[in-house]
Amino acid sequence: MSDATEVATIPITVDFSGGLEMLFDNQRRHSVALPAAQTSGKPANIAFLIDYLCKNLMKDPRSDLFVLDGHIRPGILVLINDADWELEGEEAYEIQPRDNILFVSTLHGG
Repeated sequence: MSDATEVATIPITVDFSGGLEMLFDNQRRHSVALPAAQTSGKPANIAFLIDYLCKNLMKDPRSDLFVLDGHIRPGILVLINDADWELEGEEAYEIQPRDNILFVSTLHGG
């Protein structure tokens, strides 16, 4: 018998590179058990994942290096299972079990 308060999760892998890993405890790869649904009941999507990462995984207080006005900052590439997220519907893409989401900063200081 399962606990009624148990939240269904989706196992995914999230990778950061190009300097973004410094925002996430200097760790490039994270295994994440993402809640399967948003608080609204809609399936978890990339927009929900981004918010989840900021609230639960980001160790650095400079979230503005990752998000701007609630969206991924310009200059950050997002790949979903090695495909550009633009081909997958960007923030509306519904997360699937065992997806690999890669965030790569293309911005270089200097």
